[in-house]
Amino acid sequence: MMTGVPSIAQDATAAAIAKALQQDGRRSYADIGKVVGLSREAVRHRIRSMVSAGVMQIVAVTVPAHSSFARRAMICIRCTGDTSKIAEKLSTIESVAYVALTAGSFDAIVEVVCENDAEPLALLNNKIRAVPGVISTETLDYLKLVHHQYDWGTKRVLFRNTPDHHQRGAKQTEKQ
Repeated sequence: MMTGVPSIAQDATAAAIAKALQQDGRRSYADIGKVVGLSREAVRHRIRSMVSAGVMQIVAVTVPAHSSFARRAMICIRCTGDTSKIAEKLSTIESVAYVALTAGSFDAIVEVVCENDAEPLALLNNKIRAVPGVISTETLDYLKLVHHQYDWGTKRVLFRNTPDHHQRGAKQTEKQ
């Protein structure tokens, strides 16, 4: 049971609020309230709860293809030891956009966003391969980014692994 974590509603209203913010992260609480049928204050409370619980982040997303970041690559990593600890260390590297632990041929993958052609090599040699437990890497340089999307939807599954969900445990019967 998790304590000290705000409870959030896991329902169609929460999903509708998240979807509205995916479409326009600057949308007003009052405007969202009209769409979802809640008051401005109720929407504000719901959003704060979802952000506090880690279900959602509200951030500006830049499009690397239209910025000074000329190089993007996926680096596939084989590790030895505790992959969670290795992933934590990889996530502290400035050019790393995300880190995922994986099953299959590689133990982890990281996406890197770099400003020039020289940066990926320096990043590999001086940062990524220097992390204890990294035994090999394979780099997939992006030739062309064909599709890049951040508004992938708000399926209810996104709300299942929240602290509130775990707190309820077996007592809650999910409706599908």
